Amino acid sequence: MKIGIISDTHNTLGNTKEAVEQLLANHISYLIHAGDIGQDVLDYLDSLEIPTIAVYGNTDRGLQPPKRVILQKPPYYFKIGNITMKLMHEPYYLTPDSDIIIYGHLHRFECKKAKSLYINPGEVCAREKPRIECALLDLDTMAATYLYKEHHWRNEKVCE
Repeated sequence: MKIGIISDTHNTLGNTKEAVEQLLANHISYLIHAGDIGQDVLDYLDSLEIPTIAVYGNTDRGLQPPKRVILQKPPYYFKIGNITMKLMHEPYYLTPDSDIIIYGHLHRFECKKAKSLYINPGEVCAREKPRIECALLDLDTMAATYLYKEHHWRNEKVCE
């Protein structure tokens, strides 16, 4: 099973749609957003047919509650199948108390395996650099792929 991971969309709807379309083309079963969403992006995510889980980021004050998206305060613990996950925006809770720890806020892709798998999908908003970034995670193999677009979409396998 594959999941798509995005973060730091900062209400950039066009970039978010591109990233989500790229992830959907990879046949994801879930979409996870690690915060700093924005209302237009939240409304778009809420219209998707795919199950979506998100946490509030430090800029997400006043968001109108979604109907379908699971939107929680961080850290948010949940399971997909037998895999435990912890989702947050700011990397304050990076203790290895789940199989996978997902965070955002830093606006750069990071992936490392220690006792747990740690993933920051980078930024969708392309504010810190001219690049739309996201991550694809295969839960069967626990392998992550870094997807990014500068002029066209590329991907790099990481954390295998």
